[in-house]
Amino acid sequence: MRSSFMGLETARRGLFTQQSALYTTGHNVANANTPGYSRQRVNFQQTSPYPSVGVNSPALPGQMGTGVEGGTVQRIRESFLDVQYRGENNKVGYYGAKAESLQKMEGIMNEPTESGLQNTLDQFWNALQDLTTQTENSGARDVVAARGQMVAETINYYYNTLTQVQSDIGDQVGIKVDEVNALIGKIDHLNRNIADVEPHGYVPNDLYDERDVLVDELSGLVNIKVTAVKPNQYGKASDIAEGLYNVELVQKNGTSYNPPINLVSVTKADGMKGINTLTINPADSSGPIKEVNIGGSIITDNSFSGELAGLIESFGYETGGQVKGIFPDMLDKLNNITKAFANEFNAIHQSGYALGENTPSGRDFFEFDANNPAQTITVNKDIINNSDLIAAAYTAGGSSGDNENAKQLADVLEKDFTNYTTAAPAGLNGSLVSYYSGIIGSLGVDSQSAQKDLKNSITLATSVETNRQSTSSVSLDEEMTNMIKFQQAYNSSARMITVMDEMLDKVVNGLGTGGR
Repeated sequence: MRSSFMGLETARRGLFTQQSALYTTGHNVANANTPGYSRQRVNFQQTSPYPSVGVNSPALPGQMGTGVEGGTVQRIRESFLDVQYRGENNKVGYYGAKAESLQKMEGIMNEPTESGLQNTLDQFWNALQDLTTQTENSGARDVVAARGQMVAETINYYYNTLTQVQSDIGDQVGIKVDEVNALIGKIDHLNRNIADVEPHGYVPNDLYDERDVLVDELSGLVNIKVTAVKPNQYGKASDIAEGLYNVELVQKNGTSYNPPINLVSVTKADGMKGINTLTINPADSSGPIKEVNIGGSIITDNSFSGELAGLIESFGYETGGQVKGIFPDMLDKLNNITKAFANEFNAIHQSGYALGENTPSGRDFFEFDANNPAQTITVNKDIINNSDLIAAAYTAGGSSGDNENAKQLADVLEKDFTNYTTAAPAGLNGSLVSYYSGIIGSLGVDSQSAQKDLKNSITLATSVETNRQSTSSVSLDEEMTNMIKFQQAYNSSARMITVMDEMLDKVVNGLGTGGR
């Protein structure tokens, strides 16, 4: 026989459950503007009906419901969208770093402008052409020396400024390594906090949100794969408990390294195994990055992705005995064209005759350190002080009509590298002017491509984030609707208690008083 107080208990359960739902709604409203917060809901479930199945169950027409209870408080999150977002966010970090580096390089090269090297070379060529028509004119000779120095100083400026920006990027690499390590440590700390809660049957939704925010940040820096793990020895964890995050560093194509490289390591057999922090060699970014060390696992080919990889690619890294990267490549090209041009120009100048001289000049027009020509190139100080030493003539005496050597000097700018009398560095093709134009053209294409890739990645990341927010974020309109719904259900449960109280009052206080 069912209890007379069964209705009160049913109403009480409804009262408390709707009250819990109102509390959760209030929590959602309070965190409507909290970054990374996922809305939560109380999962209502029916309580066991009466009577339960058994040998001694009373004979009733059927089972009767006994009310409702709040089974769990669950956050609303779509893990597939998280994976998508982190993949696109990783591309945003990578292309953002590359695009910024290339834009800085474009600003330094500053082509095509009046202050660029292309225009400076044109002015130098014009000065040499003027010299061929008036070889004895001291003014024309002074202009050649001055314009030659302008070429040297422009190349010096390019090299020194590129080197300074490269050094700044190297400092950024160190900063980003520290950020990665800090995020890894925080994620591991949250794993430990979650591991203190989940085995007791609770679901720490707010800790989950905080951990996902950190993982999102980490995904922008390095390419990662996140796996939720519930250790074998994990107490009485709820079915909807998300477990602990194992965070693995993966390659650009998303595949694992062999063996796998874990930043935050968690296994089913052993649970949390700790973290593996990043270090780079050299640690002070004084030279190209030779290796990235993650807990003893060495990466030498910059094969991962993200902002850190983009910065390393910009700064320069050594692999297979070669230095690669955006800035090293440009500095190498600048050194090569400087060395090839200066050597050829000097060779022709040495074979010519200065004004009034009867022996070949044997004098360099440009001076530079062979190990670092672009940074050190300058016009011979003797020529700067006395422009008569410019070897414009091809024969002894350097008469006013002898301009053959000046013509050959002017032709160097348009002369094919393969026709140089001095051996040009490998990889040079065409003339100095055409090759330099090709460098600038390639730089523009690479920069435009990186910016386009960045824009596309941002668009895709924004689209995925919009979908993610449509699922997880708090809608105040929806919460207000829920608030009214739960309030009305709460009021109805309270009214049911009142009705049951009146019924019981009649039974308790009115039973047996008939006929008095």
